[in-house]
Amino acid sequence: MLATQPFDDDHPHEECGVFGIFGHPDAAALAALGLHALQHRGQEAAGIVTYDGEQFHAHRAMGHVGENFSSKDVIGRLSGHSAIGHVRYATTGEVAMRNVQPLFADFEFGGLAICHNGNLTNSYKLRQQLVRRGSLFQSTSDTEVIVHLIATSLKLSVEERMVDALRQVEGAYSLAALSQEGLIAVRDPLGVRPLVLGKLGDAWIVASETCALDIIGAQFLRDVEPGEMIVAGPEGLRSSRPFDHARKRLCIFEYIYFARPDSMVDGVSVYETRKRIGAELARESHVPADIVIPVPDSGVPAALGYAAEAKLPFELGIIRNHYVGRTFIEPTDQIRNLGVKLKHNANRAHIQGKRVILVDDSIVRGTTSTKIVAMVRQAGAREVHMRISSPPTMNSCFYGIATPEREKLLASHMSIEEMGKFIGADSLAFVSIDGLYRALGEPKRNAKTPQFCDACFTGDYPIPLVDHEAGRVSTQLSLLTETV
Repeated sequence: MLATQPFDDDHPHEECGVFGIFGHPDAAALAALGLHALQHRGQEAAGIVTYDGEQFHAHRAMGHVGENFSSKDVIGRLSGHSAIGHVRYATTGEVAMRNVQPLFADFEFGGLAICHNGNLTNSYKLRQQLVRRGSLFQSTSDTEVIVHLIATSLKLSVEERMVDALRQVEGAYSLAALSQEGLIAVRDPLGVRPLVLGKLGDAWIVASETCALDIIGAQFLRDVEPGEMIVAGPEGLRSSRPFDHARKRLCIFEYIYFARPDSMVDGVSVYETRKRIGAELARESHVPADIVIPVPDSGVPAALGYAAEAKLPFELGIIRNHYVGRTFIEPTDQIRNLGVKLKHNANRAHIQGKRVILVDDSIVRGTTSTKIVAMVRQAGAREVHMRISSPPTMNSCFYGIATPEREKLLASHMSIEEMGKFIGADSLAFVSIDGLYRALGEPKRNAKTPQFCDACFTGDYPIPLVDHEAGRVSTQLSLLTETV
């Protein structure tokens, strides 16, 4: 099988997205629409759980949201005025139904469905402790660790049990849960993963991004604060901050690649930020050229910013086919090598004879960047200068982003000049870490108190890597993956 997203191989991958709604008669349908908007955050599987005042209803399936939640029969079976939903991206091992969220369990206090976006860095340690105490795990998801911690808590209410459970975990998470009492949402104390609060009429909504509010016409109220717990129930909305205060460290890659361009993350426009990054990139590393071309779709805003700053024409020199499925059976290596053109093709008329600035958001392994550069050259480009709207990715992420082990990251063992030669570009440049911070409104990165989580660039991990440092797992225990 050949993934027909060959260019995506050089990008880190977001793990998943969450959506929750309380107090609307069309909760399931609105949840499905919200998950549609968050599809970019997870494309392997999707699930929705609803509650109708008497019982919970669930539908979970492999594949895209539209493939599984467009049927009136499916939505009709998900009755209730409250719902939570989840989209996932599998990173290693097989994709299995037992790992699809939201997870559901019956507790002493009643039923509880739960899903989250992120990664627990001590999940293996906690899992082993729970197994020794008699817990029986049904999945390999670190979300299930939270479920068992809630089950074994001696606290009384579901909220108290959840706080008790989350005080034992390390890691990054934005979490949505649905009980008989209402909707619960929690953001980790450092706010590494995004979460927003909205309202539609009298209904309360939480979601990973504001674009999920836009699609259903909901009002954006504010971001859920780091370390905040929100409970929406029959009596309205309650907010508490049960965790120790910590300095905010939102994942900086949300602005570079993960979030949808039309979203606002922590009050900042993702689209405008990407344009500013492109402008910084042009100021730092421009060379004489004739045209600026983005690698679609994620490179487009940065390329626009670059072109405006460099006063060069912007053209769609690579055309993306949006109607290709995720996999395609290839009978021979020769045919397989043509697979790169299933999704992208060079627009020869705008490339031939030109000196091209090619803008993308990241280079991870470098293998597909090599194919991009080769394709642009084959279309007749006289020169190809690659510009990347992030600093070199030198370190793995352990907070919910799918990245390879460090030794597989091109920047971890090559200089920028060596990387440029590897991918076949005439020149290669990345935006500097200070340039990235300037695009986000900061004068530079403060090494003592950095404003974001940028560990993939700097190695400055803000949350202890308990399992990794103890050598308990050979790779990160990624959210919703099944190891083999």
